[in-house]
Amino acid sequence: MDDQVCPRCKTTKYRNPSLKLMVNVCGHTLCESCVDLLFLKGSGSCPECNVPLRRSNFRIQLFEDPMVEKEVNIRKRILRDYNKKEDDFETLEEYNNYLEEIETIVFNLSNDIDVVNTNKRIEQYKKENREIITKNKSRVGREEYELDELIEEEKQLEDERRKQLQQIEQENKKKKLREKEALIDELMSSHQNAAEIVSVYAKKAEQIQEEAKVVPVPKATQFSTGIKFSRGGQQGFLPVPKLDEGPLYSYKPLLKIFDGPEPPSEEEIISSGYIKHIR
Repeated sequence: MDDQVCPRCKTTKYRNPSLKLMVNVCGHTLCESCVDLLFLKGSGSCPECNVPLRRSNFRIQLFEDPMVEKEVNIRKRILRDYNKKEDDFETLEEYNNYLEEIETIVFNLSNDIDVVNTNKRIEQYKKENREIITKNKSRVGREEYELDELIEEEKQLEDERRKQLQQIEQENKKKKLREKEALIDELMSSHQNAAEIVSVYAKKAEQIQEEAKVVPVPKATQFSTGIKFSRGGQQGFLPVPKLDEGPLYSYKPLLKIFDGPEPPSEEEIISSGYIKHIR
């Protein structure tokens, strides 16, 4: 998106790296400076299509193509009201017709085709399906809330696992420090051979190091979706069927079939002088 340019002031992304293009419901872009200048009073008209616009409806452009930006915005707005699910229809054909109607509305509004009648059609639909729209909005809200809860639980589980691993590492470090201090005290107070004492403590240190390598990772008790599982739930699975074992592999030399005379052997090639020119 290096070739971004404001259609009014002709400022490019190359000349102004901090350029922010903004778009409104009409789909035409303006840079942030032009928006502040033209819509100083809070409202104004688009310099390209003269459609009345509000300053508060401007948003930062996400897509390079303004038409894509316009279509995405219209689709979001339409799907807030056209929020029926497949369960709300008796047959699959009715649901497909409903989806086709949505696409027709989005296409008409994106390409400025029969905009007045299309908006009337939307208002008529909102009046006839007001209860279903409200019901589905609340259902979507519940689903999002449940999803947020699952994500929060997953984060808590990850934090607990991380804390347990940190605690195990700290305990291993403290254990190594205690063993080191005990070795120093033993060397200072004991009358035994120092080499024997060091070898005994070296074996202990190796054992501690091996235990530290195999850190027991806390086992998860549920999937990321929130569904809990246990050993009891695995009893319903059947064992993997054992494959029939065939005979052991035995090597057989490759049988070369020549459709013609037998090729000469290496001795014949050398004796006939075919490789005299090769060094």
